[in-house]
Amino acid sequence: MTYTVAVRELCEFTAKAGDLDLRFTPAPTALEGMAGHAVVAGRRGAGYEREVTLAGDWREGLRHLRVRGRADGFDPAAGRLEEVKTFKGRLDRQPASHRALHWAQAKVYGWLLCEARELAAIDVALVYFDIGSQQETVLTEHCSAEALRAHFDTQCRRFVAWAEQEVAHRAARDAALAALAFPFGAFRTGQRPLAEAVYRAATAGRCLLAQAPTGIGKTAGTLFPLLKAAPGEQLDKIFFLAAKTSGRQVALDALARMAAPPAPPGGSSAAPALPLRVLELVAREKACEHPGQACHGDACPLARGFYDRLPAARAAALDPLASSTSTSTSTSTSTGPLALDQAHVREAALAHGVCPYYLSQELARWADVVVGDYHYYFDLGAMLHGLAQANQWRVAVLVDEAHNLVERGRRMYTAELLPGTLHDARRSATAATVPAVKKALDRIRRAWVALDKAVEAESLAPPAGASSYVVREDGFPPKLLMAVQQGSSLLGEHFAEHPEQADGALQAFYLEALQTLRMAELLGTHSLVDVQRPRGAAPGGSTICVRNIVPAPFLAPRLAAARTATLFSATLAPTRYYADLLGLPEGHAATEVASPFAATQLQVRVARHISTRWAHRAASAAPIADLMARQFTERPGNYLAFFSSYDYLAQVAEAFARRHTALPHWCQSRRMQEAEQRAFLARFTEDSEGIGFAVLGGAFAEGIDLPGRRLIGAFLSTLGLPQINPVNEQIRARMEQLFGAGYDYTYLYPGLQKVVQAAGRVIRTPSDEGVVHLIDDRFARAEVRRLLPGWWAPQHS
Repeated sequence: MTYTVAVRELCEFTAKAGDLDLRFTPAPTALEGMAGHAVVAGRRGAGYEREVTLAGDWREGLRHLRVRGRADGFDPAAGRLEEVKTFKGRLDRQPASHRALHWAQAKVYGWLLCEARELAAIDVALVYFDIGSQQETVLTEHCSAEALRAHFDTQCRRFVAWAEQEVAHRAARDAALAALAFPFGAFRTGQRPLAEAVYRAATAGRCLLAQAPTGIGKTAGTLFPLLKAAPGEQLDKIFFLAAKTSGRQVALDALARMAAPPAPPGGSSAAPALPLRVLELVAREKACEHPGQACHGDACPLARGFYDRLPAARAAALDPLASSTSTSTSTSTSTGPLALDQAHVREAALAHGVCPYYLSQELARWADVVVGDYHYYFDLGAMLHGLAQANQWRVAVLVDEAHNLVERGRRMYTAELLPGTLHDARRSATAATVPAVKKALDRIRRAWVALDKAVEAESLAPPAGASSYVVREDGFPPKLLMAVQQGSSLLGEHFAEHPEQADGALQAFYLEALQTLRMAELLGTHSLVDVQRPRGAAPGGSTICVRNIVPAPFLAPRLAAARTATLFSATLAPTRYYADLLGLPEGHAATEVASPFAATQLQVRVARHISTRWAHRAASAAPIADLMARQFTERPGNYLAFFSSYDYLAQVAEAFARRHTALPHWCQSRRMQEAEQRAFLARFTEDSEGIGFAVLGGAFAEGIDLPGRRLIGAFLSTLGLPQINPVNEQIRARMEQLFGAGYDYTYLYPGLQKVVQAAGRVIRTPSDEGVVHLIDDRFARAEVRRLLPGWWAPQHS
């Protein structure tokens, strides 16, 4: 098997050296980078060749590498190959390690071009293009083909031992996956149809939307078929993406079980474990060993010499048998599963004096399965998507609890300018000492104040206590946009000139401004621009938001880039709603797995004589408290009661405590920490009794597993409908314009999805029995009943 490597990947492996240096310096966006490359190419002559595809082979004995990539440009008339790099700020501040990496890449392309076109020599040029000034700095070396070949040989020789290790690992992995048996015994009811649908989608290279009921083992039922499909479909990576820590942990547990060696029969020797590398990606704040320290060699000891020590740390992390003196040329391999979880990566990192967080980022290149949050693949600067594109990986994507991707996607592509952030920036140390910075921020402030005054003059006075709200039909306010553009440009120059100066308040506003400018540039029918000012706030106190409401245009290219993608959840109905908002391709497949549970396991009672509408909240508190008490008296045990807000929760909890003093209950509070959440759930035991009060859509409404007597019922005192307010009404109008179903897309579907998710906490296994009370007269309506699970048999009470 020949190992194929991209030029960029090769050089980043062999030519990076020195410190990890992430001091805050402005960098071009991807769009700015593409535009810069286009400007450079446009300045060249008619015969200039853009994005020249190149590939070549390196051989030494039986060793063989295939190296491929695209050179930015070649001028045949001048005999010059160009590697174009866009930048902001001062080029003389560029670290020497960056320049060395750029030369390494350019010269590899130089040799591939010489070999392909039988050239004896060429000029190799680094073209640095300043995004701000649009000026080029060109550094040129005249290189003979022999010199370029020697450089190429050096890089390949440094990499080939690692490549051989990877080839051996891949061959062992694929052979083991081909023989892999389902490790959980028999499939659960519904689990096999789900697995078959995922496998068919993988082999056909399609996107799949899979609705499957809670409790059938969806995580194992999606991971297993993709592992089986990986050898035949030549999948390089599987990305398991989840919205919450609990979902990621379930995936890690399932993969550990699949990779573990099967128990030997009758005392025979143990079978080998599955050689599978499973990497867990965690948030930076959870992995950082020196909180508060900047990420560069002058501040953090784990950043100092990071790339010099990375080869040994990488080898140790990927081979538990490797000693502390291992190097990147180690060829030892592990014969068992390798769980690259947070603890393992941290141990390897600290043993070699490197940062655990950035070691895990590096290991994403070499893992077989990566488990992480949605944003690692779907947001604008997503690391996993970027690596997959740069290295031309064939990837499979699994999106756990995919109903969450609608709201998470909206947040990824929304930007806000907050008055408090500008206030802090204007009072920062830099603004106090650098007149140009203060002047730029003051200009933004004046434009902001003028906008608020204009909005105030144009709009009607809001009701008492309400915020004023205006949607800008003409897009982002042009005068404020210009001030922010000019200000961010000046701030970028300042940060580039003074990378050693850390000013958190100024950086926070700068990043906020950049995100706003980026989303304003991408503005379309998928987003709104709105201005909201709290009642009583002075002009300049509004929040200006580029609010994404349809993430499909941003998510669709990410789904299309994967060889196959499966989005799965217990609540993906109606499928058209999710296909429209998530950007599923026209040829996507959809499947709905029948529930393994019987209606006799779950009593569903509709309290149609109680209204939980806003106007009736106060009057409903006592009836709801009494209904809960009657159910608890009828069948003592553990229950969850869900409410639409903390205020409503408090009203009913107060009525319950006053009217039923002997009945145990406990309440979710605002901004609960993880330890407090664990304590809340710890009260649900096989022997305990009581009612936990929680908020619908919160930490306890999905992603928790309380089987058996740990939970025997739930009360849903809400339809979960989003609040009617100016923002949601504008979303409703846009949804009506785009999809012809404004109310359903904005209110009904999102609300009922939360209800079904929360109710799904009750029945988790085939032996569970319980009760769900749907408390509101609207649950009796036909249009609402159609959105409830088909196996439910609601009864009116």
